[in-house]
Formats: sequence, structure tokens, C-alpha cells
Amino acid sequence: MKTIALFGGSFDPPHLGHKAVVDAILSTLDVDEVVVMPAYLNPFKSKVYASGSLRFQWLQKIFSSYKNVKIDDFELTCKQKVPTLQTVRHLLESSQKIYLVIGADNVKTLDRWYGYEELRTLVTFVVASRDGEQIPSEFLCLHVSEPISSTYLRKELKKEFLPACVADEIEKFYKELRT
Repeated sequence: MKTIALFGGSFDPPHLGHKAVVDAILSTLDVDEVVVMPAYLNPFKSKVYASGSLRFQWLQKIFSSYKNVKIDDFELTCKQKVPTLQTVRHLLESSQKIYLVIGADNVKTLDRWYGYEELRTLVTFVVASRDGEQIPSEFLCLHVSEPISSTYLRKELKKEFLPACVADEIEKFYKELRT
């Protein structure tokens, strides 16, 4: 049985901040594997812009050279909103320990996550720093300094914040979406 870090999200679009989080996980945590899990639809959102298959393909390209990173389609194949607790239970079938990596912007709303109390007993939370937000001392902290978000990129598409291997594809997709 292995130790994994679960890094989930919409990745709509994936950007250099996501890559920086994975790099920080690999350099900071003692894990056998990082599982990047694109959501079919985030339980707190009403829509995605890029299809699950497209986001999955982009993530595969971005992390293709990483030997300890797996892009997992579990939530995508469910074809519905999947609570993190369900994903964690699924991953515990083949893992002994899970670090659950979240962005600092999620800390304030953790108590609203489905099954949060049980989730706390199953994982070790790791918070990726963002925009100078304070991280409570009960969480492990990953120091990441990429000041970018997918929401911002959908509004102000800036190629310099996109991984080079997918930058042209992502730029084209979101530009066409606006027209």
C-alpha cells in the first residue's frame, strides 16, 4: 500500500499554479504518487467551460514527464458532482495514507464539504498558500507563489501563465468560447 497526495480541482484551465503545486508536493511531502483528479463538476460550482476529456488531456500532457504523477479520471467517469469524501474512500482501496491538497481559498469553507468530519479522520490536509492568505496551524502548508487562478485566466487569458506544452490549445479553446 502506498502514500499518495490527492490534488483535485476543476483545472478549467490548468495553469502554472497547478504545476507549481505538484512540484511543491513532490519536493515537500514523502509520497509515492501524486494523484491529480479533475472534477467532472466541482460540488460548489454550476458549470465547467472545458469538457472533462479535454481538461484530462491537457493535464496528461502537462505532467507526461513526471514519473510519480498520475492523472486520474475517477470523478470524470462518474459524470456527476463527486464529493471529495467519495473520492478519498475510492483511493483508500489502494492506498494506506492520503494527503489531501487544497488551496488556501478552500480553508474557510471546509466545514461545508460533504462529510467533512469523516474526511478529517481519513486524510491529512495540506494547504497550498495563495495570495498571502493565513493558513491555520492545524494544516500542513505548501508554499506556492504563483499568483494566478483559472477564474482569472478565463477572463484575462494570459499565455505566460499556461504550461508551454498546452498553451496554444488552451488559448485557442477559451478564445473561441468567448466568441
